[in-house]
Amino acid sequence: MRTMRIPRRIGGVVVGTIGVLLALLVLGGVPKAGPPAGLAPAAAESPPVVAVAAAAPAPARSPSKNDQPTVQIGACDGGAPVEVSKDLKGKALADSLMDQWKRSHPEANWVTEEKEKHALKPPADNSGLLKGAQGKSHTYGNYTERDILLWARETEKFVAEGSRIFHSADLLGSEVAVSCDMCHPHAANTHPETYPKYQVQLGRVALLRDMINWCIENPVRGEKLAADSPTMRALEAYILSQRKGVPMEYGKH
Repeated sequence: MRTMRIPRRIGGVVVGTIGVLLALLVLGGVPKAGPPAGLAPAAAESPPVVAVAAAAPAPARSPSKNDQPTVQIGACDGGAPVEVSKDLKGKALADSLMDQWKRSHPEANWVTEEKEKHALKPPADNSGLLKGAQGKSHTYGNYTERDILLWARETEKFVAEGSRIFHSADLLGSEVAVSCDMCHPHAANTHPETYPKYQVQLGRVALLRDMINWCIENPVRGEKLAADSPTMRALEAYILSQRKGVPMEYGKH
């Protein structure tokens, strides 16, 4: 068998190289491989740039209602005082007060609604009372158009309340869900202009309120009303208003 002999010189080089490599591995000193020759090292990655938008300037604060000077005005209906701007005068002040009152009283239009629903007749126009030479000694000398308007509105409200009761079995206190308008739509066939007269149902001379109570106690099946009760007075007002323009002729059958 032939043995291969490595020249002593070459064998020494190989052994030495292996020794150096082992020593570097033990000591951790093997340098990391660099990039191939002719290639530039890659640039280090830069952190991402985040664009920051400049904060928009805060809008100028408009003056609120609380910044404006206000004053409290007592309510004409006895309710809580109303707070309005101190700068309001005249009609602007009146409009502001009325607007707040309407928002606090959503039921305020019930009179108008009742008038439209049941075709209530308007009261007499009394504006003629203010015409002509009226001095302080005249009966209506101290009154104004505002007074005339107040009279009309209060009368209409009184009549509208009577209409509301007339058309409601609950307000009449009926035990059988019967209201006056079931027999007398729009107060028809009540003939208030014929009272007082002898009423055969009662066997005596009766006033309108006597017949109203007869109807409440019998067809309506409710409780008798006192002659001066608000309900009786409102019912009388409504029935009489619906016969506007009809001549009075008491005692007529």
